[in-house]
Amino acid sequence: MNGIFITGTDTGVGKTVVAAGIAAAMRQRGINVGVMKPIHTGCKTRKGKLVPADSLFLARFASADDPIGLITPYIFSEPLAPYAAATGNNVVIDIERIIKSFKILCARHDYVIVEGIGGVMAPITERFYVAGLIKRLKIPALIVTRPELGTINHTMLTIGCLRERKVPVKGIVINYSRRHKNTPAEKSCRKTLGKLSGIPIIAITPYIPDLRIKLSDRTPAFPDPFLKLAYRLFDVGC
Repeated sequence: MNGIFITGTDTGVGKTVVAAGIAAAMRQRGINVGVMKPIHTGCKTRKGKLVPADSLFLARFASADDPIGLITPYIFSEPLAPYAAATGNNVVIDIERIIKSFKILCARHDYVIVEGIGGVMAPITERFYVAGLIKRLKIPALIVTRPELGTINHTMLTIGCLRERKVPVKGIVINYSRRHKNTPAEKSCRKTLGKLSGIPIIAITPYIPDLRIKLSDRTPAFPDPFLKLAYRLFDVGC
């Protein structure tokens, strides 16, 4: 199956932005791409319903009209790790339900981009973590990290966890979720990460201050890295 699981070294590194950029770049070239965010916590209530904002964001820029319950089987209001949010609502997350939804999306689309929640050791159930879900979905991972102090430690821990579970890692994306600071860590992280990990840095995605406005256009214009990233992940001839 042609899928990718976009995970991060932590929460807030820009997984949603990278996933949306890849999806939109592919859709602009007429490629049938689906998206999935299996679990979404920290959702706000609108008109009496929980709204999974990131999931809707992804679906809009992939031009995907799949039911939101298929894109995101589990939705919680609390901004917590999946296991904690589910426990607080007396819910046990069913991994098989997630896998079934993923397979349905794979049947509907030529490519499926799955965005994770938090890092690879974010707990989904008491004994099951995001890393295990990636392995069960049988797709490679793309690691999104930030160009700041601490990124080498976080990224190497993420890689080690995935390697231990024999999950293939397609590459690393260094995402600028904030403006350049020109710190020593920022300047050296690409070279150091590439050398230590042995995994290619396949894109550096720029900081885009008005990204949500740009993405809301009918034909959003993405910087070149998103187009090149889609090509390197899926060989779709972008």
